[in-house]
Amino acid sequence: MTERLRAVIADDQALVRTGFRMILTANGIEVAAEAANGDEAVAAVRRTRPDVVLMDIRMPQMDGLEATRRILAGGAEGTRVLILTTYDLDHYVYAALAAGASGFLLKDVSPEHLVAAVRLVRSGDALLAPTITRRLVERFARRDEAKPALHRDLAELTPRELEVLRLLATGLSNAELADRLTLSVATVKTHVASVLSKLDLRDRVQAVVVAYETGLVSPGGSG
Repeated sequence: MTERLRAVIADDQALVRTGFRMILTANGIEVAAEAANGDEAVAAVRRTRPDVVLMDIRMPQMDGLEATRRILAGGAEGTRVLILTTYDLDHYVYAALAAGASGFLLKDVSPEHLVAAVRLVRSGDALLAPTITRRLVERFARRDEAKPALHRDLAELTPRELEVLRLLATGLSNAELADRLTLSVATVKTHVASVLSKLDLRDRVQAVVVAYETGLVSPGGSG
């Protein structure tokens, strides 16, 4: 992509926003706006149409979870949301991922990791730290046993695509999937893209959530 990457920073701590702004701008990423609460974040995204939003969860007036829901349900085409959290991975983070967020970052992320993560999400390869995401989903995913184990949409997947989704949910990268299935990385990418398309998912993070919520993979198990 040749266009300059644009971001919005949403955090109620001015010092955090300033630090992130300095890191991003020093690396050629434009900060289109800052927000101190969820209301301001939603308004900023509608006004500036950024590529990526760095979204804190706990903010006054409207929290980051509700802001994420409104942004992603409001037709913000091409905008990705990265959740900012602490080491205490609370259940709000899982809820944000289920709402469509593309991943999460720890608040003490290194400058290099912050920049790489924002660029990675903008490129569409949204699963950040897959093993951490998997542990998060395992910890907070709660499927209602009274409901069918498989979501109806999964019936649209081929046996190979179901296998790819099951393994993807365990935190494997494309290269690891290719090795496990004895396929080329290009073929794996094609299968992953097909899974996302058929299930109408934004990215791999949502695919992990769906795999757990439908019972395709069980928390604590290998699927």
